[in-house]
Amino acid sequence: MFPIRDHNPSNRTPFVTWTLIVANVVIFLSYFPGLSGSEIELTAFYRDWGLVPGNVAEGINRSGLITHMFLHGGWMHLIGNMLFLYIFGDNLEDLMGHIGFAVFYLLGGLGAAFGQMMADPGSSIPMVGASGAIAAVMGGYLLMFPRARIDVLVLLVVFIKIFTIPAWLMLGLWFALQLVSGLQMDVLGGGVAYWAHAGGFIVGVVLTFPLFLRRGGRSYWGAFGGKPPHEEVEYRVERRRSGIPRIRRVRSAQGMDRPLSDLGRVPRAGQRRGPKGPWSGGR
Repeated sequence: MFPIRDHNPSNRTPFVTWTLIVANVVIFLSYFPGLSGSEIELTAFYRDWGLVPGNVAEGINRSGLITHMFLHGGWMHLIGNMLFLYIFGDNLEDLMGHIGFAVFYLLGGLGAAFGQMMADPGSSIPMVGASGAIAAVMGGYLLMFPRARIDVLVLLVVFIKIFTIPAWLMLGLWFALQLVSGLQMDVLGGGVAYWAHAGGFIVGVVLTFPLFLRRGGRSYWGAFGGKPPHEEVEYRVERRRSGIPRIRRVRSAQGMDRPLSDLGRVPRAGQRRGPKGPWSGGR
């Protein structure tokens, strides 16, 4: 089960989210293609710029607490992380603001790093990846938008299908998987940093909780149905003469015949909605 998109793209340009994606891609391209042919050189690079828990505990190379968030171990590691950030980052940035979201992202990454260090404080294995910071984004998303609709791709041998499920189910299953995998894994052997994922997720919920309370707590869920505070979109597959289908995005079920570009901006959190119109897609 792999998320591919949500039904609540932000109405403001998520500058920080896009900047983080571009930064991660550019940094990855600056080292991985040239070093991937030599395991020794690549490992040395990760030791210099990644997070080595044992070194940090001794006061060595503490800059790795930050730099590890912008490194990745391979193409699929990078693509998967950037897809998750693309799906979940924009709505949280819209709610927190650009600067607030940037600070939240970095703090979430630090929290994830300490989560992994607590699991194996003396480890000499370097940890790299934006997964912990993105896990914090996912935790914040779950708290603020538990009923947002997420499209997930399910692959079972030859069976391929897209299902739409609520965020609480998708993110809840993901978090449970991190906990179970972390408990079963031998941290001394390296591999996926499950405790960084779990730690980042928890830190994301904790950091977002004050915002949740300021927005009204459970009444905020009631005001917007547990979803981001703007109209949803639907995805419709259109067949073309070329035979290559095109996915068209339109606003809400009532707006299935109206292009997204024809619709005006909708209010952000804390702003009042105007009278419902034919394209309002009321909840």
